[in-house]
Amino acid sequence: MYGWIWRHLPGNAWVRSVIALLLVLAVVYALFQYVFPWAEPLLPFGDVTVDGASAGGAGAGQ
Repeated sequence: MYGWIWRHLPGNAWVRSVIALLLVLAVVYALFQYVFPWAEPLLPFGDVTVDGASAGGAGAGQ
């Protein structure tokens, strides 16, 4: 897949490198701005099973 993208980018190696870097940055930006905020409510990060309220148990006091 990366070879296909590299072969279809215009220019010499330096221009291709800059374009590839811009493409990577655009994908990261899209992920952080749109995909991750959309998916965050769907993920179970708020369902915590460890609350730290019990004082006993294995490894207590160590």
